[in-house]
Amino acid sequence: MTSSKEILNWAYEKNCQKAVESLKKNGFTAVYCTTRKEAVDYIVNQAKEASTIGFGGSMTLVELNVAEVLKEMGKELLNHNAPNLSSEEKMAIRRRQLTCDLFLTSTNALTLTGNLVNIDGTGNRAASMFFGPRKIIIIAGRNKIVGSIEEGLNRIKMYAAPANARRLNLSTPCASTGFCADCNSPERICRITTILERKPLLTDIHVLVVNEDLGF
Repeated sequence: MTSSKEILNWAYEKNCQKAVESLKKNGFTAVYCTTRKEAVDYIVNQAKEASTIGFGGSMTLVELNVAEVLKEMGKELLNHNAPNLSSEEKMAIRRRQLTCDLFLTSTNALTLTGNLVNIDGTGNRAASMFFGPRKIIIIAGRNKIVGSIEEGLNRIKMYAAPANARRLNLSTPCASTGFCADCNSPERICRITTILERKPLLTDIHVLVVNEDLGF
């Protein structure tokens, strides 16, 4: 007898494959990964010719544990969230991410129609996702898949943003209540909204859709 877990995994698989199909129609290089290990293997293979690798702030990348693998390969990692960095050093790294050989990040939401929806506070992650780096790899766990752009924006406001504000120990209403208040807090992280409807003309973007829950 088929278990509920197997049926649920089947449903997630279909969603992932639908998103990949739509991403391809929209011009992106899109790959379905059954496990996070497949995603890591893909990243490592694509990173072979890269010297500098930028990291967008992403819990997905933390959960993939890919940074150590790339470091062992001798790559220069541009991670503004590395410990013991001054504000000036973090800013310098953010700027270098814009012109790195390979930029790694996740997306806040991925629609079944192949759109990437993101909301940023500073904008370095969003900017590096569509122009500048020689190659970009965006990793999306199955938990990021939504039906529409509107659903994606709602997911970010009601789930991803409060979780990230809490993670960053920010003094925003959502970090306390868990719900968006459309605040005017000085530490508000919902400031820049980007929607990639099609692959940008001059940017090589790869999207890995993973049939596992990753990040917020």
